[in-house]
Amino acid sequence: MHNLHRVHPKFSIITVTYNAGAVLEDTIQSVITQSYRDVEYIIVDGGSKDRTMEIVNKYKEHIQTVISEPDKGLYDAMNKGIRLATGDYLCFLNAGDALHEDDTLLSMVHSITGAELPDVLYGETAIVDEDGHFLRMRRLSAPETLTWKSFKAGMLVCHQAFFVRRDRVVFYDLRYRFSADFDWCIRIMKQSTNLHNTHLVLIDYLNEGMTTRNHKASLHERFRIMCRHYGFLSTVFRHAWFVVRAFIKK
Repeated sequence: MHNLHRVHPKFSIITVTYNAGAVLEDTIQSVITQSYRDVEYIIVDGGSKDRTMEIVNKYKEHIQTVISEPDKGLYDAMNKGIRLATGDYLCFLNAGDALHEDDTLLSMVHSITGAELPDVLYGETAIVDEDGHFLRMRRLSAPETLTWKSFKAGMLVCHQAFFVRRDRVVFYDLRYRFSADFDWCIRIMKQSTNLHNTHLVLIDYLNEGMTTRNHKASLHERFRIMCRHYGFLSTVFRHAWFVVRAFIKK
């Protein structure tokens, strides 16, 4: 009798932290309570001054790798995480965010039907409050079939719900301060042929307001990234349609 679930990938879950003591504990617990056991947990801290490392040390027997040192920002820290990872799949789980259920990783593995590991596993994201209570599903939902061209319509899959095979991973481009994850996902999809929709809610994403200044800078970066990957005219035309659509909805 054939085993339907022959694959047994190892997951590297990477959490980047800096003064995240207020929200980190739930994130750690969501990883270490997974029913699927082949998980490597990596925490890359930027030299926090609050109780972040106190919380990390509380769970240190469950965390395979911890570094705490100054870095050049979020994406530099994520690149450190990539270098440390040894798993088949990488996932970046921000402090404050959580894996949706205790059996999320197991369910993801069970959703893979072939003998080969897909290049990317992806799914849906739920928005939660600081107590972990469900607020709503993410406004942009994952398409049935994902390709590198899908992100012309925006970041349809949340960065945290985008699990990449380690041999397909690229480093984050540090020229982008706010939207390097958008560029990272597109570059990975460009070199991937098998992107697998798990049809699962994978991530609980902490509802947080980005400052208007950062939001504006992020949008400018996304425009530049879209021009780079999809061409200037196509990007301008699509942004004009976004404005028209927003006006119609009013």
